Amino acid sequence: MKTPVSGLAPGFLVALPQMRDANFAQAVILMVEHGDDGAMGLIVNKPLPLPDLRDVSLTHDIDLDAHIEDLRIFQGGFVEAERGFLLHDNPALPESVQILPGLYLSGSVDSLRATLSGEQSARFRLCLGYAGWAPGQLEKELCEGCWLPTEAEARHVFDTPSEQIWNAVLRDIGIEPGRLLHGCGLQ
Repeated sequence: MKTPVSGLAPGFLVALPQMRDANFAQAVILMVEHGDDGAMGLIVNKPLPLPDLRDVSLTHDIDLDAHIEDLRIFQGGFVEAERGFLLHDNPALPESVQILPGLYLSGSVDSLRATLSGEQSARFRLCLGYAGWAPGQLEKELCEGCWLPTEAEARHVFDTPSEQIWNAVLRDIGIEPGRLLHGCGLQ
């Protein structure tokens, strides 16, 4: 896994009403990489209806810790949808890469096992798949007004309920979500 590069990473991309792809409606993406070779991020506010962490623990033969309350898995994106990414707050987990202060990324089964079994304590969010852009593609979408880049904060990944992240991030930068209009910006 590459370490984050400059540009829009690390940061959030907030989908604006101009976003034509319904899969990204009101999405908030944590940008992990952005550079000349393209960009990669994880949607942090779209829980999947199925599977849940019990399914993942059975698939990987992991004894699921009874104290894990959030059994949801999140749609990280539509590229390599079977690949898992663990966002967490424990730098001691295997193959952890710091994205932001208090927010790390790991793609290893060892990190998943340590977290789900309770062997290592961590607040976490498991995302399947990722959002990816070819060189220049994201910049084009930014020019079209599809995304609003902003500073990312770990608290929105771990502490804000997923259904409130889009509104909360917009309000943090002084935008009232109800005032956004499709194709027109603010009213």
